[in-house]
Amino acid sequence: MIKFLKIFGWGLTISFLGSLPLGTMNVAATHIAIQQGVNAGLIYASGSMMIEIIVVRFTLVGIKWLISRNKIFRLLELSTIALLFALAVASFIAAYKMAGFSNSLPILSFHPFWTGAILSATNPLHIPFWLGWSTVLFDKGILKPVPVQYNFFVLGIGTGTMLGFMVFIFGGNYFVSQIAQHQNILNWIIGIVLLATGIIQAKKIISVPASVRYKKILLEHPNY
Repeated sequence: MIKFLKIFGWGLTISFLGSLPLGTMNVAATHIAIQQGVNAGLIYASGSMMIEIIVVRFTLVGIKWLISRNKIFRLLELSTIALLFALAVASFIAAYKMAGFSNSLPILSFHPFWTGAILSATNPLHIPFWLGWSTVLFDKGILKPVPVQYNFFVLGIGTGTMLGFMVFIFGGNYFVSQIAQHQNILNWIIGIVLLATGIIQAKKIISVPASVRYKKILLEHPNY
């Protein structure tokens, strides 16, 4: 049970911290909570969270299929690393320019649940973000290709996402403005973390491609 709680904790921590940088998703949560009430904000967060955990769960299940197609998996590996470096550079540029995030959003006319679901479904970062972190957790032996572990992992992700949104829902414009004032510092930190993660992953796929590492892990769990 301790092992499952550890996996749950990793999913929660990564998801929560990943929800804090200002972006369309969390600022929309603040906007909806202010305009329509806290309950509407929580409904919005629920829609967003549901789509995210579905995407992550299918991504984890699809790893086995991807591994059997080396060229596709290799391309996905390289694309993930390229995206990490691109996001790191974007964070450094934003920090250098001290660029903040505008909290002015257009009026969101959809039902809050569907607004959250649509914004989450159109977020292109879900798959590479969680595929990258899953690779790290697989390499560390924290996460294994076992359905029950995947379930605890996505449960932690969903909880972390909700907690991250709740910070913005209950914090309102005050919290958004406080983060915006220190956005340059946050951008530097995010950029450094993304750059370090990208370098580590690049070194690993040069030495031993992730597809090879995954195959070794799957051989240890032949029934999966």
